[in-house]
Amino acid sequence: MTYLSQPNAASQGPGVPQPARRVALGLLVAGAVAAPLALNANPSADELEATGGPTTVWANGKNAFSFPAANLTDEERTRFVIGNSFFKRNWVQAPASTKVRDGLGPHFISRSCGGCHVLDGRGQPPEFKKGLVDHDPPTEMLIRLSVPGTPHPHDGVVPEPTYGDQFNNAAVEGVKPEGDVVIRHTPVHGRFADGTRYTLQQPHYGFKNLGYGPMAANVMLSPRVAPQLMGIGLIEAIPEAEVQANAKTQATMAGPIKGVAARVWDAPSQQMMLGRFGWKAGAATIAHQSAGAFRGDIGITSPWAPEEACTSAQADCLAAPRGGHGDEHEIDLKTLEDVVFYQAVLAPAARRKPTDPQVLKGQALFAQAQCAVCHRPSYTTGQPPLAAKFPRLSSPALLGHTIYPYTDLLLHDMGLALADHRPDGMASGTQWKTPPLWGIGLLKDVNGHTRLLHDGRANGVLEAVLWHGGEAEEARQRVLKMSKAERAALVKFVESL
Repeated sequence: MTYLSQPNAASQGPGVPQPARRVALGLLVAGAVAAPLALNANPSADELEATGGPTTVWANGKNAFSFPAANLTDEERTRFVIGNSFFKRNWVQAPASTKVRDGLGPHFISRSCGGCHVLDGRGQPPEFKKGLVDHDPPTEMLIRLSVPGTPHPHDGVVPEPTYGDQFNNAAVEGVKPEGDVVIRHTPVHGRFADGTRYTLQQPHYGFKNLGYGPMAANVMLSPRVAPQLMGIGLIEAIPEAEVQANAKTQATMAGPIKGVAARVWDAPSQQMMLGRFGWKAGAATIAHQSAGAFRGDIGITSPWAPEEACTSAQADCLAAPRGGHGDEHEIDLKTLEDVVFYQAVLAPAARRKPTDPQVLKGQALFAQAQCAVCHRPSYTTGQPPLAAKFPRLSSPALLGHTIYPYTDLLLHDMGLALADHRPDGMASGTQWKTPPLWGIGLLKDVNGHTRLLHDGRANGVLEAVLWHGGEAEEARQRVLKMSKAERAALVKFVESL
């Protein structure tokens, strides 16, 4: 068995809006339309909590990430429900009587989008155990594969010859699974300046029971958990000029933080665009990301990802029946657009207790530690990049609002401890996109865990900070020097977002 590793160097209860928070009540009262919030120099508590302006919902509990934007029209809510159905319902093996939902596989990780993004939330790796992990097959995370070389500019990587660009541990009847993922961990010990000790768990990834023979000796891999989806349509609507401005500002600052804007190929628009989605900013649009996930994770082809993910070494995969109505795609463009629309209008949940003294103390510490340089708090949304060519992919309800996602959408060198050593498009083996922080405090409510970072190795906010290195090493050192009370306040602030 071979392991490929990286070296070391809430609130509770159901979502019930309070009477004063009627800006978000539209999602719960049929036909209601929320009024826009006007943020000002002396914002009210409601305005501080409204992470997505009038799109915001005041909700907690398991469904906190699953509401539509509060200011959608009735017609848009209907489309939201249709897209939700195709996002969460299982696809089945072809041929089947259900032609609108057949075509699963031949290789796959999950049977639905919602199988990885459970309740529109964040995935997690298999449960950690000391030594080897005797775990169920991972269904909320995937492992990217590639080998060194010069990739086609549209692909970003050179796929592993036998297993392609992603390892899939499940298959339909009559097709061999690609194999099993195995994970082991080694402890990484450290201490804060006040003497408090901590232990992180460094994951190491390997495979067994390979279905098509050995992998290339120089294979590179990158594990990725599914991120939560709330507010991603608003992130798509952040003007590109603002992201480029982030890079320019950081380039002129003293210190190590020098983020880079990714440029990636976008299949729907057939052009290079700003990368916004994925752990390495490998997708420019929700449409491209969704089509790639349908193909790679479920095995469903579409107009934007028309070929099955079978390699020439996988004869049974190539010979397996295809789904759909006999045409070349297993999900048609209209249905795919409905699924993209559903994700685009998932509402961000409101902040919790933003004026709490401990939260305010943590907010000041967040800024002092330079966390806000990469996790830029706010933007004003504009037109998403595909709005003109594909107007059905988003909603005017998302435009022109002040939002608080806490990201710069740039790639940063995060050091060797977090490195996957696998280049992906413009991203090097040590670079990762700054993930948005909004919603982190609701992960426990929605998904029952607090696993963070690209592969879920961090159990909670503080562990995630302790894994930071590279450009973020100075910020990490500042956190290491904080007192126990200061660390608690910092976590409280991040979990309020």
